[in-house]
Amino acid sequence: MDKAWRHFKTITYHKYLVAQGCFRVGLYRQGIFHDMSKYSPTEFLAGVKYYQGNRSPNNAQREDIGYSAAWMHHQGRNKHHYEYWHDYDKQHNIVPVPMPDKYIAEMIMDRIAACKVYQGKKYTDAAPYAYYSKGGALNQPMHDDTRAVLERMLKMLAKEGEKKTFARIRRELVKKK
Repeated sequence: MDKAWRHFKTITYHKYLVAQGCFRVGLYRQGIFHDMSKYSPTEFLAGVKYYQGNRSPNNAQREDIGYSAAWMHHQGRNKHHYEYWHDYDKQHNIVPVPMPDKYIAEMIMDRIAACKVYQGKKYTDAAPYAYYSKGGALNQPMHDDTRAVLERMLKMLAKEGEKKTFARIRRELVKKK
């Protein structure tokens, strides 16, 4: 029961941090409904079983059984993950497609919140870009336009901080005309 409570607190705190970021850039609905699938049995029960507190339980599930059913469930239902944005091209190859800007903005908030949750007091504004760079995302199938925006915003966050970066996200990704 202790692991269930700790996992619940972790994912709820993550949701809270994402909501804070989303609200700051004007994504109120996305902030409220972010990651609701984490409370579904498929994701929550795996999260409890593989809970460690210092990293995603999805990684532990993947190490244990060779894949993460919880992750596949999650990324297939949450548009703020670039993995959601894949489709078939005319030759029937699976290819990445551009993410809408509002989901790129939510993805950035998600990455910031995840780093804050798992790094705690060690978190700096450089952490999301550092995690992105070392986490293998550089070699993953992400649309070039999506990657360019994500990298630009994460680098700006590392150099200029949340206040300026969130203002730019609001202006360029959320409120653009």
